[in-house]
Formats: sequence, structure tokens, C-alpha cells
Amino acid sequence: MKFSPGTAIAVIMANMIGTGVFTSLGFQLQDIQSPFVLIMLWVVGGITALCGALSYAELGAALPRSGGEYNFLSQIYHPGAGFIAGWISATIGFAAPSALAAITFGTYLASVFPDLSATWLAGALIMLLAVAHGGSHRSSSLVQRAFTALKVLLILGFCALAAGFAPEPQPISFVPQAGDGAVLISGAFAVALIYVSYAFTGWNAATYLTGELERPQQTLSAVLLVGTAGVTLLYVLLNATFLWVAPISAMEGKLEVGYIAAQQAFGARGGAVMGVLLALLLVSTVSAMIMAGPRVLQVMGEDYGVFRLLARTNDDGIPTTAIYAQSALALFFVLSASFERILLFTGFTLSVSAFVTVLGLFVLRVRQPDLARPYRVLGYPFTPLVFLLVTGWTMTFILLQRPVEGLWGIAIIAAGGVFYALSNRRR
Repeated sequence: MKFSPGTAIAVIMANMIGTGVFTSLGFQLQDIQSPFVLIMLWVVGGITALCGALSYAELGAALPRSGGEYNFLSQIYHPGAGFIAGWISATIGFAAPSALAAITFGTYLASVFPDLSATWLAGALIMLLAVAHGGSHRSSSLVQRAFTALKVLLILGFCALAAGFAPEPQPISFVPQAGDGAVLISGAFAVALIYVSYAFTGWNAATYLTGELERPQQTLSAVLLVGTAGVTLLYVLLNATFLWVAPISAMEGKLEVGYIAAQQAFGARGGAVMGVLLALLLVSTVSAMIMAGPRVLQVMGEDYGVFRLLARTNDDGIPTTAIYAQSALALFFVLSASFERILLFTGFTLSVSAFVTVLGLFVLRVRQPDLARPYRVLGYPFTPLVFLLVTGWTMTFILLQRPVEGLWGIAIIAAGGVFYALSNRRR
């Protein structure tokens, strides 16, 4: 049994809708307070993600194997480049976002029930979902699709109810104001885009399941496009709702902006109920990370003897060892990581990996012009160029304005290169 396109779309949407959109606004408001510019952050982020998704669709159709960037870069550049991409995915690409989503889940629940520990709630969620996804394709698909459907319905319901029940909308305007143009090209906007790009991380999730997807060469492009476009619309709607119902001063610098907006719209009791529901939204995010990420570890185990234990599967073809290994690393991050710092350095590092992968689209067309391409990216070469320009711009400003986080990302990449050299020598 393989995953259907509907399950793959659910994985994409669940991967994307999670920690970023429910926490980023509070950090963005510390430097940007124009409602128009804040909404433009999500529009620009969505367009960039769509351009990246369409580029990945061509690569995934031409090089149909599970593993995402690990598979693409190994075949386009060199096995070492693929190894480093897999190393990024293995160390922070899925484990760190899983941890951040679980921490946000715990934070939202602990805001409603102060006697509960956010850390223990996060750890329990990771362990339960690891067991759920370590069984069969059927149980894994049911868990993922159910929680993703719940997530979309709750977001739409929250936006409609918050706009309708808010006692008094905030005195804001989403129309451009004087000075907004300068902010759009500022370093603050570029750094804020890293939070947004992190929130959109996951648009490429289906490429990690390519080998287990029904008719991947025919369905992958539609899966990536539908999932990414749908999430972009939800993000714009959700952030506009936050700004419409809650004062900027109440959300500035805060992690649980959704809970704050719910309190403003529904009062203390209604806010508590919505806080629990918003926490439940994050279950599918952690679930999707635990579902997709271990497939990278699995294919690395198939290619490198030093990781061969990670390639082990159960009778249904599920990479159980990889699932439990990634979940253990996520638990480590839950217990030891600083939220904002790990969000920034994770977003930067994943941006580097995606940048090199989309650049590989041009390399592959030059090196293998006769390669069968069941799907060709719409708007080539402008579509991948948009992604490269925006992503390159944000990475540059991270290095300039938040060098510690940028250097941590570079250190992770360099460590992957060293580990590849050692593993290759052992081979």
C-alpha cells in the first residue's frame, strides 16, 4: 500500500501550518508594526514558497526517489552534497521543527492549565506520535489526514468566530501607509522573512515520500502546488485576524499570539477553550514531521553502511528505527533548546539547503537536457529565480544582523562535510 495524493497534501499542509504561524507575529512586531507590511511578509513568503514548490516538482518528477534534498543533491552535484543535505535534515531539519511545534503545543496548553508542564507535554506528544507512525501505512495515513482536516477546520472557524465576536476591532488599516515602501526593502523585513520562511518550511515535504507516493511523476506537482497555495491563503487570513482582534502591544514579543488573540475576542473562558483547540492544531504538525523526516534517514541508511540500522523497516515497510531515532533527537531539543535562537538558525540552515537544491534545477537542465521530465516548472527560468533571489536576500541579512544564528547554521553544514569525509573513508 502507498500514500495517496490526498495524504501527501495533508503532510504538506500539516508540516507547514504549525509553530511558525502561531508564534512568528510576536517576534515580527518587535521591529515592524505596519499591518500592511506584516501581511506582505506572508504574501511574499507564500509566493517564494510556491516558486520553490514548483521547482521541486520538476526535480521530484525527474528524479523520483524518497529523500528530498538528499536524493536531489546526490544526483545533481555529488554524493557528498547529498550527504550534507541529509545530515541537515537528520540533525535539525525535522527534529528541531518537531521540537519547536511540540514546545508550542505545550506552551498553549500550559497557558490554559498552569499546573501542567509545557516541557513534559511536549515530550509526551512526541513519544505518542512516534508510536502511532511506527505501525503501518494505514494507521499513519489515518492519523495524519484526521489531524490535518481538524487543523484546517479549526483555523477557518477561529478566523470567522474571532472576526464576528471580537468586542471591538483594532484601529488598524491594511492599506499601505507613508514609509511602508522603505520598510519593505529594509534589513528588518529581510530578517522577519526568515520567521516567515520557517513558517512555510514543509512545502517540500511530499518529496521525502516520493518513493511511497502513488504515481509520483504524475501527481507530485499538483500535490506541491495545492498544498502550498492552500497554506498561503490560510496564513494571510490567520495573521490578518490576529491583528484585527488583538492590540499590537499585547502580542509584541510574545510566543502564544493565538491564545492572546482568542482571549481578546472571546474573553477568558472562550480564550481558554480556543487555547486548547489551537494546541490541538499543532498535533498534526509534529505528526507530519515524524512521518516525513525519517524517510531521509532511511535512504541514507540504504546508501551508507555506517547508518544501515536506520534503513531497517517493519513488515509494512515503515522505517521504525529512523522514526524512533529522530523522535529521540527531538526530545533532546525539547529539553535543551532556546526557542527563538533555534528557530532562526534552523530557518537559515534549511534555507541554504533549499537554495542549493533549486539552483540544481538549472544545473540538471544543462548537464542532462535529455532526461525525462514528466513535469517542467511553470514560468522557467523566472520561477526558480524568484525563489533564489528572495531566499538569498534573507540569508544575507541573517548573516549581517544575526551572525550568531547564521554561524551556527554554517557550523552544522561544515560538520556534515566532516562526517561525510569520515564515513566515506570508512566505506
